[in-house]
Amino acid sequence: MNIFSLLDSQTVFPALHAKDKAEILDKLISSLQNNVSNGEVEKIREAVMERENIMSTGVGKGLAIPHGKAPGIQETYAAFAMLDEPVDYESIDDEPVNMVFLLVGPQSSNSLHIKLLSRISRLMNNSSFREQLRGCSSADEIIDLFKEQEHVSFHG
Repeated sequence: MNIFSLLDSQTVFPALHAKDKAEILDKLISSLQNNVSNGEVEKIREAVMERENIMSTGVGKGLAIPHGKAPGIQETYAAFAMLDEPVDYESIDDEPVNMVFLLVGPQSSNSLHIKLLSRISRLMNNSSFREQLRGCSSADEIIDLFKEQEHVSFHG
């Protein structure tokens, strides 16, 4: 499964405004509403918040990868945001985040979930890719860049 195929213009934000971690998570989770039922949105919210309470998903280098596995959902969903201003996210390097990639999947898909998290981490660890993302001004540009980078990184 490719990361870019999980993203669409409703779930990608080139300049999201949020004052704190809670608002970022709320906006990203809410962006999934067109893809899932209302009940599923709440299950996703609970799963992501539960995981976040265990340990911050601010992984460093200005990136957070909030994630969770929710009961009752059947597919994997994602959302991505570049923030208009960096926000404190309780990251492991104590630096504020400016990019957030949300990933949620079914409880039953442990291996796929781990594989996708690994793929996101590998992509986002590339400083050149992060810099190219910062140059994007639309959701479509961001999705196209993910597609291109995935092809180069994993199929190239």
